[in-house]
Amino acid sequence: MLKTTPRLPCQSSPTSVSRLMRASSPPLTFRSCFRRPFSSAVSARPLTTPPDPRPAGPYKIQVRAHSCSSSSYSHHSHSQPFESTTDSITMTSGIPKTQYAQIFEKTGGPIQYREIPVQAPGPDEILVNVKYSGVCHTDLHAWKGDWPLDTKLPLVGGHEGAGVVVAKGDQVTNFEIGDYAGVKWLNGSCLSCEFCINGHEPNCPHALLSGYTVDGSFQQYAIAKAIHAAPIPKGTDLAKVAPILCAGITVYKALKESDAKPGQWVAITGAGGGLGTLAIQYAKAMGLRVLGIDTGDVKSKMTQALGAEVFIDFARTPDIVAEVIKVTNGGPHAVINVAVAEKPFEMSCKYVRPRGTVVVVGLPAHAYVKSEVFSTVVKSITIKGSYVGNRADTDEAIDFFSRGLVESPIRIVGLSELPKVFELMEKGEIAGRYVLDTSK
Repeated sequence: MLKTTPRLPCQSSPTSVSRLMRASSPPLTFRSCFRRPFSSAVSARPLTTPPDPRPAGPYKIQVRAHSCSSSSYSHHSHSQPFESTTDSITMTSGIPKTQYAQIFEKTGGPIQYREIPVQAPGPDEILVNVKYSGVCHTDLHAWKGDWPLDTKLPLVGGHEGAGVVVAKGDQVTNFEIGDYAGVKWLNGSCLSCEFCINGHEPNCPHALLSGYTVDGSFQQYAIAKAIHAAPIPKGTDLAKVAPILCAGITVYKALKESDAKPGQWVAITGAGGGLGTLAIQYAKAMGLRVLGIDTGDVKSKMTQALGAEVFIDFARTPDIVAEVIKVTNGGPHAVINVAVAEKPFEMSCKYVRPRGTVVVVGLPAHAYVKSEVFSTVVKSITIKGSYVGNRADTDEAIDFFSRGLVESPIRIVGLSELPKVFELMEKGEIAGRYVLDTSK
């Protein structure tokens, strides 16, 4: 059981945005990294892509999935392989015994693309055939181990998995076989502590975190607690909805936490990244005026194409604080900090409008939020943290996407190419979001 409250790290694109995504990074070339099997019982021979389970009908089988009640969780994988199973689950046909996944055995160690067992869901869990998974900066932190919360080891990362329900435990009532579902950062919570009762389940001290304390979505079949899995409308583009499952929910919640009103200014630091590009769109959909802060021509064009009225390039602007105050006629009413460096957090406290709100979202390792006390008091500013979203926030964020008010600027590559995506992420060379196709 976790003894520490966990801390976070998360429609078709217009042609112009698609072109920008294609131009944002150099051509990608990769090689797979095959290592010894996850367990000695698993064959090392390559698998063919698992068949799409949706056409097959569900049926009951007898399995022995270990019990994982809402009040008791483990740091380790929360279910057992199908081959060692005695309680009822409902499943579709065609589920293989093994699958491809990206896994690492030690912090900062080799990321291995190899076969591991497919797990059976527990009584209150679903098994999702993950079709696509977004890659979040949190996944990079999980691999590097530079946050003050230990990861499960070995670990399958990822927490933006969109796919199809192919098996479920006998206590699951909110999903049926064939439904679309999302595997989110918050995989499960106790549902009975003061935070869960009051709708703050991300703050649950017993939370299960996908791709961090339990295996996540960088695999073809992932498990999630049914009560926290995200319902996704049928017919949704699963590749484009994947980033909504963390990045979208996170920035949408942050904008709600900012208390900014329609017509007011909101500044977004790190505006050209995976979270920032979605934050711009949610802000516009909520009636806010957007100022984006980032660097580079690609990000400048992308953020303005998505709705930012003003873009400030921090690498080319001598006095960022003065420029932000000037273009917003007194400073933004709110700042959403999704940057992955400490300096933007400190600067946002200087240029935010009096009585404005600075929202801390991004989690650069070992960073601090610094604000000079006299100005903080005299300006009466609010500094607050915002950590992903609850189930209601999830439904609302996905609804914005389903109604065409938010889109995901994405570039799709194969699951086998994750190490190269991490390399580009560390260099700050990604505009928008990379999404992994688990069949490749």
